[in-house]
Amino acid sequence: MYKLSLALKSLAIALLTTSLLSACGFQLRGDYLLDDELQTLYVSSSDIHGELTRLVKLSLTRNQVNVLKRSKADIPELRILSDKLDRRTLSLFSNGQVAEYELIYSVRYQVRFTGEDAKEFRFELYRDYQDDPNLALAKSRELALLLSEMRASAADKILRDLARIQR
Repeated sequence: MYKLSLALKSLAIALLTTSLLSACGFQLRGDYLLDDELQTLYVSSSDIHGELTRLVKLSLTRNQVNVLKRSKADIPELRILSDKLDRRTLSLFSNGQVAEYELIYSVRYQVRFTGEDAKEFRFELYRDYQDDPNLALAKSRELALLLSEMRASAADKILRDLARIQR
């Protein structure tokens, strides 16, 4: 009787946890089900050695997408048009120096299928960054880490967008 009660409690806890996670929209990230047509892809960029291009290629490869080194006529192309970082002042110290910035990372890219016009996408990612002139070295390192995180998020967003493309 005790074992049955314990088994029922465990089952109830597992069901409750599963329903709470699904109700809040939780999803595991990392595996993207790309359309069969996108299982082989050519990736090009205005900055072929750029960090975003490298991260996108790496993410595609991790998701078992064959990334070609050269363009072929019948293979879709993912072209990263631009990625840039802007910043906007959010607050100032009493002496007039900037205390806080909003970092804006903008990405434009397009997906081109054979015989069709390119579909263009764009998005922006935002992060707040608190500056402190007394800790310039530490803050420059923090800014570099934030930018690296934003690029990784952008590569992830591009894969999510590719997974939504239905033809």
